[in-house]
Amino acid sequence: MRFGFGVTESERISDGGRLSLTSPSSIPSPKAEIQWVPLQNHPLFSATPDTAGDSRMPRNLMVWDGDSRLYFWDSNKKCLHRISIRLGEPDPASILAASPSKVLQTDAPVSFNVNKILVNRNGSAFLLAGLEGLCVMYLYGRSSVEENTIICRTVSIGLEIYFNRNNYIRTLQISWHPCSDTHLGILSSDSVFRIFDLSSALEQPEQEYYLQPVEPGSSCKAASICPVDFAFGGDHLWDRFSVFILFSDGSIYILCPIVPFGSIHKWESVLEIYNDAHTFGMNSSNSKAVNNSNLAISWLEATFPELARQAGEGGNLFAIKAQPYVLFDASVSLQGPLRNVYHSLGEDSEVQRGVCEGRAVSFLYNLVSKDSILVTAWSGGQLQIDALADEIQPVWKEGSAPRVCVDSYDHILGAAMICESVPPSFSVLKFDQPQNHTAWSGHPPPLLRLAIVDLALPKKNDLLISMIVDPIVGERIYCLHDEGIDSIVLHFLPFTSQASGKEEPMKTPSVHAVLSTCSGKSSRSSPLHGFLTLSDSFGSSWVMGLTASRECILLQMETWNLLLTHTTEKGRSPVRFEELKEMDTHTIISKELLAGPKAVILPPSAPNLRSVTADSIEGRATLHQYFKLFHENYVEYAHKVYFELQHHAPHLKKIIDNQHSRLRKAQQKLLEVEKKQEKVESRIERAVQLHNSIEERLHNLKSLSVLHKKPLSKAEQDFKSELDRFAVVEMDALHSSIEALNARLRRHVHSPQTNFSNQQKQKSRRMASRVQEDEVSQLKSSLAKLSLLNSENTQKVKLVESALKNRDISD
Repeated sequence: MRFGFGVTESERISDGGRLSLTSPSSIPSPKAEIQWVPLQNHPLFSATPDTAGDSRMPRNLMVWDGDSRLYFWDSNKKCLHRISIRLGEPDPASILAASPSKVLQTDAPVSFNVNKILVNRNGSAFLLAGLEGLCVMYLYGRSSVEENTIICRTVSIGLEIYFNRNNYIRTLQISWHPCSDTHLGILSSDSVFRIFDLSSALEQPEQEYYLQPVEPGSSCKAASICPVDFAFGGDHLWDRFSVFILFSDGSIYILCPIVPFGSIHKWESVLEIYNDAHTFGMNSSNSKAVNNSNLAISWLEATFPELARQAGEGGNLFAIKAQPYVLFDASVSLQGPLRNVYHSLGEDSEVQRGVCEGRAVSFLYNLVSKDSILVTAWSGGQLQIDALADEIQPVWKEGSAPRVCVDSYDHILGAAMICESVPPSFSVLKFDQPQNHTAWSGHPPPLLRLAIVDLALPKKNDLLISMIVDPIVGERIYCLHDEGIDSIVLHFLPFTSQASGKEEPMKTPSVHAVLSTCSGKSSRSSPLHGFLTLSDSFGSSWVMGLTASRECILLQMETWNLLLTHTTEKGRSPVRFEELKEMDTHTIISKELLAGPKAVILPPSAPNLRSVTADSIEGRATLHQYFKLFHENYVEYAHKVYFELQHHAPHLKKIIDNQHSRLRKAQQKLLEVEKKQEKVESRIERAVQLHNSIEERLHNLKSLSVLHKKPLSKAEQDFKSELDRFAVVEMDALHSSIEALNARLRRHVHSPQTNFSNQQKQKSRRMASRVQEDEVSQLKSSLAKLSLLNSENTQKVKLVESALKNRDISD
């Protein structure tokens, strides 16, 4: 196995590997007149077919920066469009877009078909990914001579690794790291997970992890060693330093800890896991747990040096930077495959018996409160929803030294290691049984099977499914496939309160079709080339889709009271209107403001007010202290109330105006219905009269004599078919033969006689005439016989026809 880190210091500092950004203020703004139009009516989204791309890879050519800019990659013109948008203005259900859009052009031509675009955290760089290339486009470039166009610096990534003709390796999944603006994570078909740092090197990865999910020499299926997708963890304990990797057989593995060099992390989050390792790891009676916690503490203190200096003092930092560090005598273990630990629903429940079809195609990590949700999409059209039933802890394999690349100052530039799997030592457990794995013991966390959702999609071998989380409601997941978009809402989160099995049973997820891309006549699907979820600060949410013909589809989604149960369950009282109104109030106004100002808590060393004079130093200090407490609890609370009410007043006014407009429309429709009621009643009367007349005609038709005819027997049907055959076939043959004989007779009788000058010719003519006369006599006799036969056959046919007529009349 080869680990390549042949990067010199001159190459690392060269302009080809540095992330050089130009300030946005240096870009001159165009003076073109801007018009605000509805997003779906923007001139950019016209009926222009987009034929570029590969159908083997799902396409997403649109992305949102999370604020006020929308980006769209034009496959025909090979450029990026930047569109400024206004969410919910002036209508809460609409989105306005600025026209014309800003055009961002690459300084070098893009030689491959772009199938996916991604923007980094601060919106300064774009990733253009395809099956035949991968490049980064820095948005803050230089202005062009052309109006409304910016030329952006574009560089390629990993050409020698992924796009070498001699060693073809496919990129399976690419994602920006959530804690860095310059780090990319790439999972490839050679079972290697790489992290690239765009600020230091573009061709050589910063970190390489060679995945070995099975032990060497052991028998396994080919699907169990083929990676499919990966996802970075969320902001929860060790999840933020974890990478979840999905294989094609549906098994899930975890790499922990993995942190990009120079990434920024919250001080409180890192301090929390640092204290957790001291509390639960170092004080454990298990020697293995103590060893793992020691490794984790040493890794944290070396990666974040501020921990050892300020952990005891409390520290007042907000964020800390990760320093390059790798354990020199241990490699990160590939934890998994994650096993299932079942809820106390019973082993025969539908969730546990559910089996997904096909192979795993995509993976989604979703953090809802403190619940880590893992969703696996299968090619058979099912979604497998699991949750981590325990916390993740880092695991290393000692004795497996990684390969480290350093510079002349012994600074770590890159690392590569082989990650072997550590199979769990426990089998399938139940939640109500004692688990034989403890904290920091090195066992991977088990999975709790929550549900299996069947999307009822047509059975295809190449079915591609991608998933995205709703930005407002974390319990809702959007699923994009060839047939359209579906919404899946998880009603049982958080499930930590239901883990003991004493609470009410978990509800099944609700699935709703948001958009269908199948035509009703041909049942052929047209996959979307772009899919986004947009949200504003007022809690409004939209779903945006882009068709293959570049038509924009915009749908407003329901967010308020989405998780409320609309059906009255057995043993429960129905929800009253007052309670529902109170829920709506809680969703609009924050709970902190509704709870009121915090109570003033006097310090224990506060002096007695009666024993303190107002002019003394202690009295003034006490007055100042009380004034400070009053300002912190009441003045700031009043300011928050004023700001929130002022902030929500326009939104509430829009909601009220919208309700009034809907009420007026409903009243207008009721008036129209009342006007049309008389016409509808008259049409109903005419329809009833027509129905009666049709029934009368049907009754008359039933009394006809034709209906009383008896069908012919089998012998009669055979005799009739024989007569028909005789009449049609044999009579036609006789008539044709008679006509041919008559024609020949006329030709021989009326033929002219010629005079021959030669006597010999006359003699021969006479002899021939004699022979001809003999033949004519024979023909006449045969003709007489045929005429006699014809007359007899004609009489027989007449008799048959008369018999048939008499039978029909008698019937």
